[in-house]
Amino acid sequence: MIVIVGLIIQLCLGAIYAYGVLRTPLLNHFKALGQDPTAMAMTWPFIVFLAMFALTMPLAGPYIQKVGPTKVCMAGGVLCGVGWLAASFASSPTMLIPLYGVIGGVGVGIAYGAPIYTSAQWFPDKRGLAVGLTVLGFGFSSAIITYASRFMLGSGWDIMNIMRTFGVAFIIITVILSVFLKCPPSGCKPGGWTAPPSTTVTRKVDFMRNEMSKTKTFYGLWLCYTIGALAGLTAIGIAGPVGLEVFANAGMTAEEATKWTFLLILPFAIFNGAGRPIFGSLTDKLTPRNAAILSYVLILAACLLIYTNYSSFYAYVASFAILWGCLGGWLAIAPTATASFFGMKDNAKNYGLVFTAYGAGAIIGGIVSAQAKDLLGAFQPFFLIVAALAVLGIVVAFVMLKPPEAK
Repeated sequence: MIVIVGLIIQLCLGAIYAYGVLRTPLLNHFKALGQDPTAMAMTWPFIVFLAMFALTMPLAGPYIQKVGPTKVCMAGGVLCGVGWLAASFASSPTMLIPLYGVIGGVGVGIAYGAPIYTSAQWFPDKRGLAVGLTVLGFGFSSAIITYASRFMLGSGWDIMNIMRTFGVAFIIITVILSVFLKCPPSGCKPGGWTAPPSTTVTRKVDFMRNEMSKTKTFYGLWLCYTIGALAGLTAIGIAGPVGLEVFANAGMTAEEATKWTFLLILPFAIFNGAGRPIFGSLTDKLTPRNAAILSYVLILAACLLIYTNYSSFYAYVASFAILWGCLGGWLAIAPTATASFFGMKDNAKNYGLVFTAYGAGAIIGGIVSAQAKDLLGAFQPFFLIVAALAVLGIVVAFVMLKPPEAK
């Protein structure tokens, strides 16, 4: 029940990632008001959301432990819904920045860690799988909201009424389901399970946040998470325009290319969602370091595949499915690694600090996805940059993702 509740809450929170599909209807809405927003102007609300999400997440961590996940998740869910509601009254892209970006981003940042923290507490024996299944909803959400929005738009709904409806629904759902986010009683553990013994005399079980931040393991995990988030989020940001370029090179008409870029949203989102429990389980079985290295090998292979086959429909589908899947994977690897390396005593605070890496990668990826073609002349060379980052990630993971020693 804990995992299912967390998954549904994450579906509501992750809906904010559907901005990519809402962006065109919003642009048309503002044009109808006599405006002509630039691509960057329409991108800033999403970048600000990502920044606020990442900044708020570590600040909310202490309160999850202090007042409990129910109250924190409820407060964040309400703010997330209010952000959608408020954004439905925006009269320009600039107004979307404080409404959608700030209010919505803060709401998601507050609530996001509560279901993850709760699932990790209940399942110490399968922590990676439990966390991965919980954040599965965050990955699937964009596809669900995309198709729901397309259906509503096709039925004559105004984009602002759609956002208003989602806002009300998210408030109701998160408030009700947050009530079920309860941590297990002290000393509770799965039947027949005992914690694995420490393998070294210097291994410390629980690190407080200030202790964690002084270890090499933390810096290694932070850098690895940044690279994984940057690669995946940039892939999400440029999936549409890259698809149009590749399909045009393959000889498709503009109409056919547009149709395929829309149809592929669902399978890409499925890979993004499935990457979470898959890599969560792999992190349990292979160790965080090996799971991280595997993700970077896949990212490297995907980037080289699309770079060398920039007119192939199948190369595009395979590459972006892998990149979306690996982004989902890092949203399971990072929290599982944090709990594995630094313990559960201060986990909400610890993962909040680690999560700032996602924010760093998200902000860079968001800006690059908006400017890549202008800076590089085409999207194709950008995949060599991501491939180089994947190689760096392999080296960092191999050298630094090791259990920290007590000081």
